[in-house]
Amino acid sequence: MTIAASVDEIRTRPKSLLHDHLDGGLRPATILAIADDIGHELPSTDEAELSEWFVRGANTLDILQYLATFEHTIAVMQTADHCHRVAREAVVDLAADGVVYAEVRFAPENHVLGGLDLDSVMEAVQDGFRAGMSEAEHAGRSIVVNTIVCAMRQADVSAEIAEVALRWRDRDSRVVAFDLAGPETGFPPMEHKAAIDSVRAGHLHLTLHASEPPGLDLIAQSLSCGAERIGHGVRLYDDIESVDGELRLGTLAKFVLDSQVPLEMAPSCHVHVGAVPNFESHPLVAWHRHGFNVSVNTDNRLMSGVSVSSEMAKLAAVFGLTWGEIEALSIAGVESGFGDLHERRRIVDEVVRPGYADVR
Repeated sequence: MTIAASVDEIRTRPKSLLHDHLDGGLRPATILAIADDIGHELPSTDEAELSEWFVRGANTLDILQYLATFEHTIAVMQTADHCHRVAREAVVDLAADGVVYAEVRFAPENHVLGGLDLDSVMEAVQDGFRAGMSEAEHAGRSIVVNTIVCAMRQADVSAEIAEVALRWRDRDSRVVAFDLAGPETGFPPMEHKAAIDSVRAGHLHLTLHASEPPGLDLIAQSLSCGAERIGHGVRLYDDIESVDGELRLGTLAKFVLDSQVPLEMAPSCHVHVGAVPNFESHPLVAWHRHGFNVSVNTDNRLMSGVSVSSEMAKLAAVFGLTWGEIEALSIAGVESGFGDLHERRRIVDEVVRPGYADVR
């Protein structure tokens, strides 16, 4: 049935999340508290004003200004205790939003500025995720959170980060994949071939960001590098034409569709980085209805001022999503996840499907 569901109504339903950056989802109150502890100067010391400042940075529609806001979130994630706190709170917040399966990503190299080594960063974040899952469970909100380790594209340590990801995959089954994050234009994935080859040789899952120009080239190169999922992938629209309401696909788009390559789409973020002109022109729903494997994601909850529930509610309001489509999009996220197969099947069969039984 078509719905006009509120964010609160959608929040009660089980959902998935595949593309969420740890350093893009901090609580403003936490930023304020840690910044005060370490003496870091912020644009505002008022919680509401600080939250609005981050969203204004996203609303510039300039990818570089959008990325510049991370200066402050990364600054407050430079000790083990602070990394642990942010990780724990992220899980608790996702669970409170009704997310039951999530993959949260972060770049450990961004958190060694205060003297931590890479393994200490990984340990703090993984312990924080586990603590958050336990806290959520005790509150009656079960959630599974896995980790994607990112290397920054503009840096030259991706091979080392790939080894960290592989080492921690062997220590902790919740480390499930590797990604390249940061600015994409001018930093194609082939520049990190050694890291990608290491990850693939070690049988660690691979997802790669591809949301900036040259869009089709980045998507195609990511696939040729062995990416199993595409982070964003919204610029595939350059290979898709709408004619009288029907989609006509070019070679790359048809390959993505036929291969069911998962596209980790984050609608509000795509507006904020200038990939689409406005929310109403976002292709996610049209592509889902055409058969593409898409999921609904947040990317950076703080900067875009969103949650999975708010993105779902806006998609429902703008494009007339049905409860069945919200369920299908949520299941697509779990099924496209990199976590344990049996665990993901259990979540779909015992949590997600029953969570929509009364509205089918």
